[in-house]
Amino acid sequence: MEGKRSHGLSFRFTLIFIAFAVVVLSVSGLATFFSQMSNYKKECETNIRNIGEYLAALMKNEGTDFAKYQEYFLNHYKDLKIDFDFDSFEEARVEFIRAFSEKYPGKSLGIDVNIEDTPEEIQRAYFTYKHEYWLLTFEKAREIFEIPYTYYLVMGDQRARLDTLDDGVDPNYNVFYMIDGERTLDEKKGDNNEKYLYLGDTYYNARDQHEMEWSTWETGRKQNGYQEWDNDWGHTYSYYTPLIINGKKLGLIGTEINVETVNRGILWNTIKEISIIAVIFIAGLIMVLLFIRIRFVQRLYRLERAMSVYSQSKDVAIADEVEGVFPGHDEIDSLGQAFVSMIREVAEHMQKMVRASRQLEVSRKREHEMSELAIKDSLTGIRNKTAYDREVFKIEREIENGEKSFGVAMVDLNFLKKINDNYGHEKGDIAIQTLCRLVCVTFAHSPVFRIGGDEFVVILKNSDYAAVESLVEKFSSEIKAMSYDGTAEMWEAPSAAIGFALYEEKVDHGSYESVFKRADEKMYEHKQQMKAVREDS
Repeated sequence: MEGKRSHGLSFRFTLIFIAFAVVVLSVSGLATFFSQMSNYKKECETNIRNIGEYLAALMKNEGTDFAKYQEYFLNHYKDLKIDFDFDSFEEARVEFIRAFSEKYPGKSLGIDVNIEDTPEEIQRAYFTYKHEYWLLTFEKAREIFEIPYTYYLVMGDQRARLDTLDDGVDPNYNVFYMIDGERTLDEKKGDNNEKYLYLGDTYYNARDQHEMEWSTWETGRKQNGYQEWDNDWGHTYSYYTPLIINGKKLGLIGTEINVETVNRGILWNTIKEISIIAVIFIAGLIMVLLFIRIRFVQRLYRLERAMSVYSQSKDVAIADEVEGVFPGHDEIDSLGQAFVSMIREVAEHMQKMVRASRQLEVSRKREHEMSELAIKDSLTGIRNKTAYDREVFKIEREIENGEKSFGVAMVDLNFLKKINDNYGHEKGDIAIQTLCRLVCVTFAHSPVFRIGGDEFVVILKNSDYAAVESLVEKFSSEIKAMSYDGTAEMWEAPSAAIGFALYEEKVDHGSYESVFKRADEKMYEHKQQMKAVREDS
């Protein structure tokens, strides 16, 4: 009973509610995911926009000094040597202060002396220090705000006086990475002991593929949204902040965030929200399931138990018990009352059915006895020609269905007429019975039929089919052994010929009769051989 319950109403209701919960939570999850995606993308856009504005504010605070730094860098970046592994600009700053103080003792930069009026080595020291400062500023901004990439671009028309990537492209759509938040080693500068930054990365950014970037530059205004594209950091969102100092456009500050990072954040937020919804939803489902189980399922279980007890015991007293438990207030009670009525109606007819069953059993027994007699050989007790014909019909159907592992063995009693004529039919019957026993013992796993006065047929099956040759040899040996025994009478040691054939598709072509004929021919050949031996002796 408990095994049935595990797959009963409670189990099915649970499966239905689980499926319902999965559908609801899946739909809610998708809705939440897309809602989160919209909100989180806006949040990411705001974040990288704020980073760009923060860096732009730092640059604008330097005013014309930054413009001078940019101008110098564009003119001298090929000759600048900046250490690749620096992690502080203090060393470059100290080097600049030392050189400036030696040249202009007691004077201040920007007050007493302008940087563009200083010798080349002081300018180089100053702008090296400035580049290290700004590079570290961009790198730290990237680390603090946990974004993969920040950079400062000088756009096409600012770079027109410098080398282009290719004579075949429009230099106005070249972009020059002046401050590159991802350091690159210059393989052409320095030696094994010196490592310098590669400066001056320049790329051709076609207008149709970088619309947001060029729109920001051309208008000098921050754009709504960001550019989505693929680069060395994967699939990214890029935002561009224009740098304008004293009314002049100098370049673009680029900030990027990886799409995978965005999607991971969206997915995590979605999982958290769906988890909360799932807990609440599942708790509600559990309460509903408990209510259904207590209010309905348990009552049905009680009715089921009563039915089970009745089906086993057929005790009519169960009707009284059920009638008291299900008074008839709802559909389940109505089902219980219907069960009560059924029990009582069944009880009324049970005695009649028992009597009818007994009479039917007697009739069936008689019918079976008659049927057994119809297919049983009265002399030997084995199946007769009628049973054999039925078996042949069955085999023919099996052949049509692909069952082709069978064979036929023919056994024929020799000298039956001689025994009957010389010793009487009673002795002939003994010879038939003796041979029948030998055939049945030899072919113990196959049906044996007596189809004529002195003819027996064995339908070879099971292990007899596989070992037919050894069984035939054994049978022939037994026949010889009996004939060599001089103490036995002719009817006590009968002589018999045997022949067999196994079904072969290419030979018999679906015909049982073909197998039978081949077995009969083999038996006849054996009979002739036995006759020849007797004549020679």
